[in-house]
Amino acid sequence: MILEGRKHSDERGIITSNNDFDASIIKRIYTIENHSNEFIRGWQGHKIEQRWFACMKGSFEISVIEVDDFTNPSKDLTIQKYVLTDDVLTYLHIPSGCITAIQSKEQGSKMLILADYGLGEINDEYRYNLYYFK
Repeated sequence: MILEGRKHSDERGIITSNNDFDASIIKRIYTIENHSNEFIRGWQGHKIEQRWFACMKGSFEISVIEVDDFTNPSKDLTIQKYVLTDDVLTYLHIPSGCITAIQSKEQGSKMLILADYGLGEINDEYRYNLYYFK
């Protein structure tokens, strides 16, 4: 789900905001900067945890798959693609049960990630070969 951000500009500068985002369940915050635009970070995700992604600098393409079976997922699951930019503070919600592949589209791009579980709080990370899904 996309939570659209907003942008306001006046003589003092620019404010980007997202007043629709409820951060009350967030327990952890981190950033990702891929080492190159060719690199795709994925596939990885969570059966229980949720994530929210926001682009802080540049742009990212995020591919999302809702997994049918974390032990032996089907190879032909639907891939949804989203592009986030630093123009406004838009959040992409990745619900539990999904995996992602993340690619920066501009050199120096930086992504903010919010999670609803603390580091090490549960064992809920699943990774798959980048070329597993068709």
